[in-house]
Amino acid sequence: MAAGENDLNFKETMERIDSRLLGLDNLQILQVNLGNKCNQRCEHCHVQAGPDGQKVMSREVMLKIIDFLRRHEGLVLDITGGCPELNPDFKFFVDSVCGLASCLMVRTNLTVFFEAGLEWVPAWYAEHKVALVASLPCYTEENVDKQRGQGVFEKSIKALKMLNELGYGCDWNLELNLVYNPGGDFLPGSQDELGADYKSELDEKYGVRFNNLFTITNAPIGRFRQYLEANGQLEQYQQLLKERFNSEAAWNIMCRRLLSIDYRGVVYNCDFNQAIGLSIINGAGKEVSIEHLEDAISGGIEIITGEHCFCCTAGAGSSCTGSLLK
Repeated sequence: MAAGENDLNFKETMERIDSRLLGLDNLQILQVNLGNKCNQRCEHCHVQAGPDGQKVMSREVMLKIIDFLRRHEGLVLDITGGCPELNPDFKFFVDSVCGLASCLMVRTNLTVFFEAGLEWVPAWYAEHKVALVASLPCYTEENVDKQRGQGVFEKSIKALKMLNELGYGCDWNLELNLVYNPGGDFLPGSQDELGADYKSELDEKYGVRFNNLFTITNAPIGRFRQYLEANGQLEQYQQLLKERFNSEAAWNIMCRRLLSIDYRGVVYNCDFNQAIGLSIINGAGKEVSIEHLEDAISGGIEIITGEHCFCCTAGAGSSCTGSLLK
């Protein structure tokens, strides 16, 4: 971003490029958040998930989402949390949507496979050919355990080996992708270069294989915002995101093709907006929910923005599937 433009908010910045960037272009991905219950309590978590999470999607809401997917077959379905596997109706939901989506992906923290009663999950994923997006914010034990908790790295490697034995990460029929996010107030490095480092380190040291690495920039919301505020770094980090604004990345922001559904069935432009309660609003000023999503799409959906949106356009850009500049 050029000098003198740092005072513009995100909406103004995008409007200077093209006002079309502030609306849903073509819905391709439906991201469904099954709740904020998780067996971990990560320092950077923007949804502030943890073992005490109480926001859990009901089967009633799931049935409404399934109905929507039946009318819109061919969408990518991206299931997330918290830890989605801890939703008591998780198996029911995935069984019901198999065959409705062009690609079915689940975001897993890996360690959940070792929770009591969930030992069946990895083989079941393989049977249903679910694409996995697994959190592993670094390839070193020290950094992972610092972010995600003591012993998480060791369990994650054990889980990755288990997935490799099932065929994950070895070909594209069983896709296994890893997610990197920075351990502090800085942007990710090159996705390609970091991905190559991950593959070399994990293969040589642990015999672990995977398909792709996704680099995701930390949004200054949730626990990461609390961390920045506690260390007096929030303003500096927000300024960094603004200064590194990339107009090329702006054309590829995920909210132009993705919608996010929360545990209540309320619709958002993205998971970040969901985390801070910026829901999509209809013409009557009411929140749009899954049962009224079709009408909302036909009328055009505006992207609701905030200062946190600069995290998606900084540097090489960031989305739920990594860098925006391939």
